[in-house]
Amino acid sequence: MLAVMAEIKGFLETSFVDWPGRVCAVIFLAGCNFRCPFCHNHPLVVAPDTLPSYSFEEVRQCLTRLKKWLGGICISGGEPTMTAGLAALLGRLKNEGWQLKLDTNGSRPRLLAELLAGGLLDMVSMDVKAPLDQEKYSRCAGTPVDLQRIRASIALLRGSGVEHEFRMTVVPRFHSAADIRQWAAALGDEGGRHPSRLKLQNFNPRTTLDPVLAGEKPFPAAAFADLQKIVANRGLAPAAVARG
Repeated sequence: MLAVMAEIKGFLETSFVDWPGRVCAVIFLAGCNFRCPFCHNHPLVVAPDTLPSYSFEEVRQCLTRLKKWLGGICISGGEPTMTAGLAALLGRLKNEGWQLKLDTNGSRPRLLAELLAGGLLDMVSMDVKAPLDQEKYSRCAGTPVDLQRIRASIALLRGSGVEHEFRMTVVPRFHSAADIRQWAAALGDEGGRHPSRLKLQNFNPRTTLDPVLAGEKPFPAAAFADLQKIVANRGLAPAAVARG
């Protein structure tokens, strides 16, 4: 019996920002178990049926044409691990010689472990929404979150030997300098062949799941730079950060 192939709901031929140090293509899958109010890909989360679908064959043909310029493929969403057929999609791409990156919220550590054990992933970016505090995390995720699963995914990536990063989108009304300090101190690397990288992304109000945030300002450039310094020092350096 043929494995079910994931339904592709978006495709970007080239990206310079989705895989650090590489030009990659991006395949978007629909659905998510979080409802982050500041999500910028919310049509994939709440209204995937309004988006066109792409056949694997048309995506494959485009990828083949671009292969000499691309350093890999990023599978994003939505939350890709919620999509039936993710492993089949990754396996098909891996069999065609592609390096693969997965974007995930880390809520399904068992599946993540299976994908890593199967040699299907070369890079993982895990969104860690907030410090691992139940109230703060659930607020940022827009729904109650099982933090034990988040912790399990963090530990799994740290011990995987696979290149990975933990990243967080910061929003003035949700995140403070103290939160970033706590987050960075908890997630700092533990050495190894592929130590953990940490990355902050400033909030973009252009399009948000919660329309209330459409009028929210991101952190000003200087304040965001101060937050980045906290991360660069793994939460050890104090910083006075102005709110936007």
